[in-house]
Amino acid sequence: MKRLVIGIALIGLLAGCGQSYEETKRLKQERQQKALREDSAALKVAVLPTLDCLPLYVAKERQMFDSAVDIRLKRFTAQMDCDTALLRGRVEVAVSDLVRMEKWKAESGKRKVEGGKRNVMPHYLTATNAYWLLIGNRNQRITDMKHLDDRMLAMTRYSVTDLLGDLAVDSAKLKTERVFRIQVNDVDVRLDMLENNVMDALLLTEPQLTQALLGKHHLLLDTRKLDMWMGVLAEDSVTMSHPNRQQQRKVLIKGYNKACDSLNHYGVKHYANVVRKYYHLSEQALRQLPDTLRYHHVQAPREKDVARAKQWLSKK
Repeated sequence: MKRLVIGIALIGLLAGCGQSYEETKRLKQERQQKALREDSAALKVAVLPTLDCLPLYVAKERQMFDSAVDIRLKRFTAQMDCDTALLRGRVEVAVSDLVRMEKWKAESGKRKVEGGKRNVMPHYLTATNAYWLLIGNRNQRITDMKHLDDRMLAMTRYSVTDLLGDLAVDSAKLKTERVFRIQVNDVDVRLDMLENNVMDALLLTEPQLTQALLGKHHLLLDTRKLDMWMGVLAEDSVTMSHPNRQQQRKVLIKGYNKACDSLNHYGVKHYANVVRKYYHLSEQALRQLPDTLRYHHVQAPREKDVARAKQWLSKK
């Protein structure tokens, strides 16, 4: 009899555990589904650890976005990943450049969101202050663009860095096939390849540029001197046409503009803690960041920059 009672008790205990496990599993699934719904409803922005994204980081960290609107920054380290996230409907806004986006626009009839439900047509939310420099590895004695002959150049295909690679080759009157374009999409990996003496030359923007120049590497080309401003924040115009998204867009723009004003007033170094959180920089590089950077309110890219991107793409 005693054994029977113990057996019944054990069965009851196991049944109770089974119910507890099923209940835990159900609650976990409900939480996951809720998180997915919230993420789907939020305005998601794909960003990079580059200084053209700093107004977005500052606005998020300093609560400059209206708290009633859920704006989420989705962090990537490669521009190509930002573009892919936008064009597959995983984010609504992404940092990019005019070459990348003009190429996507030209192919908008061919590319669809996952599932093939609709076309994606990128639209420019704003131009950014991003600029790029071509850096030559001092250890390889790359001091002039003509030294790129029979050398490796890190870049991303069909991006502003690809365009600049062609510009460097043409300026030095080199044969295209004599400069080996190595696709390195991750901006941090690209910098690491320079610092570890793996790459001969590469194209960088801030703040990776400041980190590279601390190593006394050589400056070969500067898009600021060429009056080229190719950075943009792009949005999916189809998704953003929805009334709810339009309201989120207004909040994003207001917070972005407010962050730009604050950065212009106080300088980049005032937000050193934000930079430390989102950027992989040495303390020395952080101290050397240019405080002359100026951020402008949301505005369309210049027509001549768009035309430059289109012209280069037409030749490709």
